[in-house]
Amino acid sequence: MWPALTTLAIAFLRIDGPQLGTDELVTSDVGRRSMGQTLAMLQNVDAVHATYYVLMHGWMAVFGYSETAMRMPSALAMSGTAALVALIGRRLFDPRAGMCGGLLFALIPVVSRFGQEARSYALVVLAATLATFLLLRALDAPRRWWRWAGYALCVAVVGLLHLIALTVLAGHFAAVVHRSRQEGGVLWRFCLAALAGVAGVIPVVVLGTSQASRQLFWVPEPDLWGLADIWPQVFASGLCAGVVMTLAAMARNERRDALLLCFTVALLPPFVLWAASHGDVSYFRFQYALFTVPAWTVLAGAGLARVARSWLTVAVVLTAVGLLVLPDQRRMRGEFEHDVPHNADYKAAARTIEKYYRSGDAAVYVKGAPWMLDQGVRYYLRPGLKPREVFVAKPAAENNELFPVYCPAPVACLSGERRIWVVVPGNDPDPLNAVPADQARALRAQYTTSGTVPLSGLTVALLERKR
Repeated sequence: MWPALTTLAIAFLRIDGPQLGTDELVTSDVGRRSMGQTLAMLQNVDAVHATYYVLMHGWMAVFGYSETAMRMPSALAMSGTAALVALIGRRLFDPRAGMCGGLLFALIPVVSRFGQEARSYALVVLAATLATFLLLRALDAPRRWWRWAGYALCVAVVGLLHLIALTVLAGHFAAVVHRSRQEGGVLWRFCLAALAGVAGVIPVVVLGTSQASRQLFWVPEPDLWGLADIWPQVFASGLCAGVVMTLAAMARNERRDALLLCFTVALLPPFVLWAASHGDVSYFRFQYALFTVPAWTVLAGAGLARVARSWLTVAVVLTAVGLLVLPDQRRMRGEFEHDVPHNADYKAAARTIEKYYRSGDAAVYVKGAPWMLDQGVRYYLRPGLKPREVFVAKPAAENNELFPVYCPAPVACLSGERRIWVVVPGNDPDPLNAVPADQARALRAQYTTSGTVPLSGLTVALLERKR
């Protein structure tokens, strides 16, 4: 209970502070579409996130789409993961190790970062950790088939939430092979359950693989140094990564099978990702390895319980860790932390338009970096204020895509609007330089720029029709 409540309290602290990032804006957009529109879009893009979008569709229908509402499932998932860390630590080592591991998990900056993110990563961490816990229960009584059935179902959930998280099976397999030397029949039962779980996500595998090159074309192929460089990102703090790994190393004298399970789950998935990223598509992103953090904290909890002989010492160490990571915790709650490196101030852009808006005003939102700029500004505009987007022929939802269809002949799409708001990425003194050439020509021919407001990461300009 205490690790779960501590994690939830820390994750809830300023949960509505950072502006929505690009991926969160996608969640907001897709979650508000009809189920039919969502399913049609998944045929073209983002099939690997289908389960998350369906879950968020139902959640947002009940709780709304405020920043807090959309991020709460992630905060709750991280809270549940902390409880599982404590349970796994208790099962593998002892109750104090479990408590130490669960409380350490709550303090890690990346737990707050993705506990406040309206994306699937926190749910993936929860599902992968639950799969490890269910595997331990199955290994305790390998002849009880229903325990293996529960494990298989959880493996399917892991894959449905994020295919790459199935690399957790590499760590599970290594631990089961070691266990099979002591007890016969374990290996084939594990393989059967794992295969059953993976079989349940084959449709997502097929569809997701066909879309991978489109969605991940921008991820660079990792070099050898990437295997070391990923850990400060996984923990969102190099200092925290060092502390947790040092404490984990102090558990080296514990039971061999317990250490093997935790270390293989913590270390093998990033190696598998690194190896798989040297083909046509690179999958080497630190977000895809977040589910290894609970395994590290289970080990760190065991190490802390071993060196700290009293609860007072444990409290002192945990307090020291909390103070060490405090700057990183503050950074996680920065206004643009979810939109690094663009730092686009959608909220200020929306306030600027609202302040000077007149009935009949239209808008042009220019995609670039960030590429969800239109969704960002629209999200923060007050309800009911929806300027017509003059160059949009078909909205993204009707296009079954993440992007709208634009007018092939921009001049023909202008309907004599007296004023047009133009929001572009960057801070060029002439904002129309960032507008696509054919649209810019149409605007320059009929409008003149009456004012610009440069903001963080973007510029808002007001065009008025020439007399």
